[in-house]
Amino acid sequence: QVQLEESGGGSVQAGDSLKLSCAASGRTVSNYNMGWFRQAPGKEREFVAYLSWGGATDYTYSLKGRFTISRDTAKNTVYLQMSSLKPEDTAVYYCAIGPISNWPMRDANEYDYWGQGTQVTVSS
Repeated sequence: QVQLEESGGGSVQAGDSLKLSCAASGRTVSNYNMGWFRQAPGKEREFVAYLSWGGATDYTYSLKGRFTISRDTAKNTVYLQMSSLKPEDTAVYYCAIGPISNWPMRDANEYDYWGQGTQVTVSS
């Protein structure tokens, strides 16, 4: 059984940083593609970041430079480091795991399993 559990969300001020964690069980994160997505109230779920089994990364253009995806294979955990947070970053953040591919997986439908999400609220 594959499970993903996000943590690290919270309420912060604009300009602060947060590091989200996604602990996986049932699959080894370094053998699969991993993604972070977010969904703001009234909006569709959107792609944030991607980390391939081989270590390649991809980000939605508007977030590149502020967000960093990484993993700790010993802990079987994927992270999303977020800096210079803005009120528009407020959303529920989800991690997902999917099969190996040769392209950055930006489509949520490409992922097999999802976590329950963690709320990030950024106030001005």
